[in-house]
Amino acid sequence: MKSINKRNLILNIIVILAIIGFIVYAETNKRAFGLTNLKLVKLCCIYAICALSMNTVNGFTGMFSLGQPGFMAIGAYVTALLTVDKAHKLSIYTIIPLSENGFIANIHAPFFIALIIGGIIAAIFAFFIGFPVLRLKGDYLAIASLGFSEIIRICITNATGITNGPTGITGIPNTYMNLYIIAGILALIIIFMLAMIKSSYGRALLAIREDEIAAQAMGINLFKHKMIAFALSGFVAGIGGGLLAAYTQAIDPKMFQFIVAYEILLMVVLGGQGSVSGTVVGAFIVRIAMEKLRFLDNPIDFGFFQYKGIEGMRMVVFSALLMLVIILWRKGIFGNKEFSWDRVFGFFEKFKKSPKKEVQG
Repeated sequence: MKSINKRNLILNIIVILAIIGFIVYAETNKRAFGLTNLKLVKLCCIYAICALSMNTVNGFTGMFSLGQPGFMAIGAYVTALLTVDKAHKLSIYTIIPLSENGFIANIHAPFFIALIIGGIIAAIFAFFIGFPVLRLKGDYLAIASLGFSEIIRICITNATGITNGPTGITGIPNTYMNLYIIAGILALIIIFMLAMIKSSYGRALLAIREDEIAAQAMGINLFKHKMIAFALSGFVAGIGGGLLAAYTQAIDPKMFQFIVAYEILLMVVLGGQGSVSGTVVGAFIVRIAMEKLRFLDNPIDFGFFQYKGIEGMRMVVFSALLMLVIILWRKGIFGNKEFSWDRVFGFFEKFKKSPKKEVQG
């Protein structure tokens, strides 16, 4: 047992050092690594954060919520309003011009404080939305949470004097949008999630997921624990939305349509609901596949065959590959378990041929 634990520790250290080395290489050798690839890795990290927020509710607690786009929008707009400088705000608010001495024009905060404030405000909205929607279950909860997400988006679209309406906000600073910071925030959230799920509160969430009646009989307050998980999910989604705003440097209400909820849900389901490591892997697979398959939409000359290109073909191929993965792993790649070296070695041991038994004469 000690030798196995030592082996796992060594392998974990090697993987962590490899990831750190990859991040340093990608940031210090941008031309060799490719600016497009670097941007894709950053986007994968941001969407992994958003997927982890959904996994907090859908995976750990067993609820079915699709409200992430709304919480992401709140985090994105709060971060944008607090970080864009006054002069630029006055220049882009053309539908309803801002007053030079007004509150919106003069509010400002450093990026990291703005990011946290955005997460807190998103968590507050999640807390109040949770009162009506968390009394529902299953598909009804999904529809209600998605409906509230759309309400948030529509309110943002119509609050022109605050959010600049459908035009959105541009000129968002991206000073801190390097891979060190984005990956560091993702790592902190992963560590927090893993620590939380091993705590008494996390075990209570898992008990609720497995059997609500049994959990309630054990003295677990179902509504309280669900509400905390929902608010925490909103906070993490708000952080993800704030990072997305700084990454894109421009936001508008169309970025947070309901289709975003399905994309994030796909990441969680593919990786494995209830698995932190699986959710992160699922986010990377989905985003990389959707970007790298874009060549299927364009003409390709194979020499002996001319492919004219079909718009939307990448989504057809992506869907087919996704169906294949789900058929092979019905509970997702990781299921509801975390990555472990014991499972990896156990998987390969299955392929070892068992020794033939000698037939006694």
